[in-house]
This record gives sequence, structure tokens and C-alpha cells, in this order.
Amino acid sequence: MEVTARSVTNTPRSVTILGSTGSVGCSTIDLIERNPGDYVVEALTAWRNSDLLIDQAQRLRPQYVAIGDTSQYKAVKDALSGTSIEVGCGVNGITDAAARPSDMVIAAIVGAAGLAPTMEAVNRGAMVGLANKECLVCAGDLMLQAIGRNGAVLLPVDSEHNAIFQVFDFDQRKSVDHLILTASGGPFRTFTTADMRNVTPAQAVAHPNWDMGAKISVDSATMMNKGLEIIEAHYLFGMAEDEIKVLVHPESVVHSLVAYVDGSVLAQLGTPDMRTPIAYTLAWPKRMDATLAPLDLVSLSKLTFEAPDPERFPSLRLAREALLAGGNAPTTLNAANEIAVEGFLGGRIGFLDIANIVEETLNKIPSQPMSSLDEVVEFDGAARQEARSILSAASN
Repeated sequence: MEVTARSVTNTPRSVTILGSTGSVGCSTIDLIERNPGDYVVEALTAWRNSDLLIDQAQRLRPQYVAIGDTSQYKAVKDALSGTSIEVGCGVNGITDAAARPSDMVIAAIVGAAGLAPTMEAVNRGAMVGLANKECLVCAGDLMLQAIGRNGAVLLPVDSEHNAIFQVFDFDQRKSVDHLILTASGGPFRTFTTADMRNVTPAQAVAHPNWDMGAKISVDSATMMNKGLEIIEAHYLFGMAEDEIKVLVHPESVVHSLVAYVDGSVLAQLGTPDMRTPIAYTLAWPKRMDATLAPLDLVSLSKLTFEAPDPERFPSLRLAREALLAGGNAPTTLNAANEIAVEGFLGGRIGFLDIANIVEETLNKIPSQPMSSLDEVVEFDGAARQEARSILSAASN
């Protein structure tokens, strides 16, 4: 992925936030409010948290807001009556938000639901801060082709990919030997397989270092998030599957590393706070003051690293196999994982069943090439249907 800095002006940068009520969206708004005069908000979207969306809209005065849950449209519309803010709803309303003429779109909608609006922003040539792993996982080739056609810019917001982006020498790609994605290991890093058999959703969402939503927290606990990040890194940096390594780093201070052919290994360090990579994205190619406490290496005293255990965390293997299979396999992987995580959070299946459902779905749906976004949606739907059937059998 080639990234070219656009000309920087002194006028405020206009920003659309897709998923403004989630953790990344709220952190983005926090940074914007800490830097008055540097940013204006064009549009905000949420799926169902209408109260927070209304509050954000009243504070930031965007041109447009959209609520995905159509049953809450009237409440949002009524609350913002008397303002100049236009209100949309449903999937189309969220896609309309992405189409509006902002300089930057922060794509922070979790899951495959973020694909269509993010592609809308890409197709109009926007600068896109991507906090949604699933867009590249489900439609990596199609998205990169659209970026090239439309002159869009894709900037990674995920802490790991943002860290790599900061130390990756795009002008000397052949000098890069491999990438190292770091993983906290989640709340069950030291658990045995037997221990993990009976863990609860409450335990799984209690991440030791990061403040994240429930779905992403469960992905961290299964290490599927790292599997998805391997696929995402492949598309972002053009690295082969075997050139992308994973290390467990419990302190979550080294956010990822780039190893070069001369033996140099460059890393980006910072406190485990998503405002750092978001700030880097919002201000790119400049930097902004995120007003965060500085990293205190002395108090840390040590940084530890260990290899992930593929037996206890099979999601890493499944993601690598899907990347190598290509075609719709990563789409199937992601869709099945979303259904399985939903089933776990709903108390229908156990923690270890998540990876089992994903693997069985991958085994039942053969890999096939995809050439359009419609085909991505079709394969995604088929995988979800298969995963639901497997989940239903597992929960009976």
C-alpha cells in the first residue's frame, strides 16, 4: 500500500466519525475537543446509542448525524430539532455519512458492518483512518484496488498497524525482512485449556490493559484479533504470511516492530491508550499533542516477550490458513467468528467453542475468488448462515 502525504493547510481538518459512540469514536472526539480550532466535525454515526450520539452532536455541531437503529430515528430527530443538523437513519443513513465531503473519515464501526460505509469513503477519495480490521480482512484486494482507482489514503488506526506504519520504510520495502505484531495475550494468557473451558463472558471482556468493546475484548481473549491483524498487515504492508510474526508482550508498551535485513529492529512504544494512534492518524502527516502522560520506562523496569501457544489459541492458525487459502476464506473466517462471539456473549456456547465453530465453518465452505463487493456480502451471508447452524447444534 503506497501512502503519499497530502498538502497540509492551516485550515481546520474536517472529520467524519463512523461509530462515534464506540471506544475509538469516543477517544477521537476527546482528542478533537482537546484541540479546538484544528478540527471540525462533518458527520457522526452510531448504531443504537442514541443518547450518546445526541450528546456528541449537541457538543460538536456536525452537519449530519445518522442512527443505524431506525426505531431511534425519531428520538434523535426530535432532540436535534431547532439545530441545523441533518439526521439520517438505517444502513443507508450511515453510508450517506461516509459520502459527505469531509477531509478524513475515521472508520470505527466494529465488524463487517463497517465495510460498505468505509468503501463509500474510499470511493470518493477520502483520507480514511481505519480502525476496522474486518474491512481489509473481508475485502482486502477490492479495497486496495478502490484506493488506487480513487486516490484515497488509508491510514491504520489499530495500535499495532499504526506502530508499524510509523517505523516502516516504504521507500525501501526490500530492506524489510519481517513484521512483528505484539499481543497482550488477553486475560487468559496463563490459563490452561481446561481453565478456559469454563470462563465466563464477564471474564473475557475484562482486558488487562486496554479499554475496548465486548466483541474486540473477546477477540483479544481468543487471540483472533491477532489473527485478523495478520491478514490486515498483509494488505497494508504487502508482506507475505510467513513474514508476519506474533509475539506475546503482556505489558502492551511495545506496540509492534519492523525487522530489517541488516539486523535492525525498529519499534514504536507508548502507553496502552488508543488516543496515541488516533492522534497520529488525525494529524498525519504532522503530529498533535494528545495531552497524555509520558511513558515512564523506569517504572516499568522490564519488558517481557513470549511466543504464543498455538494449541491453546488456535485462532492464530485458523487466520493464517485463511490468508493462505485466499478468496472468500478470510471473509468466512471473520463472519463465523462474529457469529461465534455473539453466541458466547449470549451464553449459548462456551469459550472454546468459538474457535471450533470458526474452524468447522471454514471446513464446510470452500475457498472461492471474489471480484465485487456484492460477492463479499454474499459469501459473508453464507458463512453466517453456516456458522449459525453449527452454533445452534453446539448449544443444544
